[in-house]
Amino acid sequence: MWQEERYQRIRALLSSLQQVSTDRIVGELGVSRETVRRDLLELEAMGELRRVHGGAVPVHSEPPIAERVHTRVKYKRAIARAAAGLVSSGQTLFLDAGSTTSVLADELAKLSGLTVITNSFDVALKIGTAGSGANQLIMLGGSVDGPVCATAGDITIGEIHRYRADLALLSPVGVDAECGATNYDLREAEVARAMAANAKQLVLLADFSKIGLCSRVSYCRADRIDHLVTNASAQKAPAYAALKSAVGRILAV
Repeated sequence: MWQEERYQRIRALLSSLQQVSTDRIVGELGVSRETVRRDLLELEAMGELRRVHGGAVPVHSEPPIAERVHTRVKYKRAIARAAAGLVSSGQTLFLDAGSTTSVLADELAKLSGLTVITNSFDVALKIGTAGSGANQLIMLGGSVDGPVCATAGDITIGEIHRYRADLALLSPVGVDAECGATNYDLREAEVARAMAANAKQLVLLADFSKIGLCSRVSYCRADRIDHLVTNASAQKAPAYAALKSAVGRILAV
């Protein structure tokens, strides 16, 4: 079994169980305890889990966005550039809050003639302060709570339903053929669900580590995804083939 495939299987176990023993990983992967030990050490060094006696637990339900923006930056940049290539001047876009959509905002700020509707303060700052008003920014109201600097709740959902967007560009915690697009936080998932429902096309931005993961809350079926933008290395993931059959189009960059 390839190293990246083992990493994906360990991530999937942690996502579904929230705590996994070394023995369980050995049994699921069919590899030696020494191999699992090395994999857990490497994943811990990457900030993806925390080793505990007898196994591993997630570092956090989901790391704060201030931390996530510094992980897998090269891959997120490539995804953001490819996603920006799907955007045309004159379009209205939904962007949710996430480390990858934050990187996407850097790319969109270089364009003009867009209307960007977002609940993310980070996205709003990047779009709103770029250039000389080349793009229109609409910041969604709502309550602010939790580790993500974004609005959420009933007010936010109500405002989303006032608009119709050409594209919803969203960044899930995980994406899988069976689970669809998922998020750990219910409030964030509800925002993403509303954006997806009010957009003509849905574009998901998910780096290779998210392929095959199922988090707590599903907000969109896989067959509703028009474009999945990910990394070329995601093609090695066991879940990739099923996703390729389920979604409209995959851009692997």
